[in-house]
Amino acid sequence: MTDLLVEQDGPVLQVTFNRPDAHNALTFAMYEGVHDACEKADADPDVRVLVLRGAGGKAFVSGTDISQFAGFDGAAGIEYEERMTRVLRRLEDTAVPTVAAVDGYCVGGGLALAAACDLRIATGASRFGVPIARTLGNCLSMDTIALLVANLGRSRALDMLLRARLLDAAEAHAAGFVTQLVDDAGELDAALAETAATLASHAPLSMWATKQALARMRRAGLPDGDDLVARVYGSADFASAVAAFARKERATWTGA
Repeated sequence: MTDLLVEQDGPVLQVTFNRPDAHNALTFAMYEGVHDACEKADADPDVRVLVLRGAGGKAFVSGTDISQFAGFDGAAGIEYEERMTRVLRRLEDTAVPTVAAVDGYCVGGGLALAAACDLRIATGASRFGVPIARTLGNCLSMDTIALLVANLGRSRALDMLLRARLLDAAEAHAAGFVTQLVDDAGELDAALAETAATLASHAPLSMWATKQALARMRRAGLPDGDDLVARVYGSADFASAVAAFARKERATWTGA
């Protein structure tokens, strides 16, 4: 798949989102490619670190490709969010440490993928958010919201989602979401190489147990939210917003 490059360099398996002309917007096939890369990482004892990054220097991932939402209804929305949860949990459950290397926009599904990684290194030009309240009018699954709250805190997650604003790199670093902030792409490569070497040298089972403990704590007692997803994805607002996006027009909200 040319849209998703999976390459191994010593102990590091790197996944590159490779649609720079579309700001690395993800197709459903690309999400499945991430799942497959996690399987590959866990099946190969020579892989000690999994890295996700975007091509082109403008975006990590700008979200899901909007064309994938054509003809959606409530049932399709539930199916989509279940697919997202499956991929995000597989990434979260990957036995080896995972690192998101962010340079540019990290938005929507891209933010969720970065949140499912263990560490996030970002350049100062990076921006983070899920601006769906002003773009498509869709919603996140219960699992994805829990993932964002675990990484950003309840108040900051609410502020980001309700005001549909993007956090700059300094804000994301101050919130603890970005674990290391660098100036530019050159420094990003150097920081990523240093972090990967450190992780590859550490005890795999110690790191695995820590990752699993935190994942289990996050998921404990998580309620179902399919009713929320079905109502929003089945709404006239969502359908009209997808059509408006295709026409390059601004969505109009009715609450129905």
